[in-house]
Amino acid sequence: MITQNILGRQQDWESRRAVLQAGFGELAPDLVLFQEAVVTGDYDQVVDVLGDGYHVAHQSHRDITGEIGSGISIASRWPLGAQREIDLRVGARTVDFPAGALVVDVRWDRAEEPLLLVNHKPSWPTNVEYEREVQAVRTARFVEEIVERTGQHVLLGGDFDAMPDASSVRFWRGLHSLDGTSVSYRDAWELTHGGEPGATFAPSVNPLMEAHWQADLDRRIDYLLVRCGREGPTMRVVECDRVFAGAVAGAWGSDHIGVLAQVEPRESG
Repeated sequence: MITQNILGRQQDWESRRAVLQAGFGELAPDLVLFQEAVVTGDYDQVVDVLGDGYHVAHQSHRDITGEIGSGISIASRWPLGAQREIDLRVGARTVDFPAGALVVDVRWDRAEEPLLLVNHKPSWPTNVEYEREVQAVRTARFVEEIVERTGQHVLLGGDFDAMPDASSVRFWRGLHSLDGTSVSYRDAWELTHGGEPGATFAPSVNPLMEAHWQADLDRRIDYLLVRCGREGPTMRVVECDRVFAGAVAGAWGSDHIGVLAQVEPRESG
């Protein structure tokens, strides 16, 4: 599976489109979490990038003030079941962006082990970590209510706009409780790379960065996570790597580097 912020149709979309189409064609992921994907009445950027062979779910509340139609989407080679949407506009500082989460049942080839896929996209400004905490708790509680009924595996990811030590990400990683709530998810990158930096938003090397980011840190803000039960993660991360991490024929795919993980059910016993 891959999580990838694709920057809508900004910044020389035609060149970026070719990079993304070729890259996804080669990687051929079974599951994709997209952020900043444009969907309008006559255009679906997810289908444009991936081509045929995927079932797609789109956030209904999409951007109407920035790039029209930008939002989050999920694509799966397996059929999709129930689709739920969480509104993460949690206060005055979050109303101008379609912060939200998509929570989708995936009817994959292990029917005896149901899978829940979550695309979590909180607010992006650097100074709204409090709101990202509230957003993380809202999504986590929603997911826990489902899992209590269904016992599903959960894969959760997205562009969290927060570094690993931020309180919202520490909450997801089981290192910090918020609002009387705690959960535990394992970070696929950390499981396979330990403390390596693994920047996914890298102003020092990526020319697509807007001017206001260019003096900022390279940082890891995009994640793929596996939910833990009482006895650790319910699925095993086989490998994890960054994708779209450089230029192809002079063009980058996005201002974000994507994250790819191979995940499979944990062996019992």
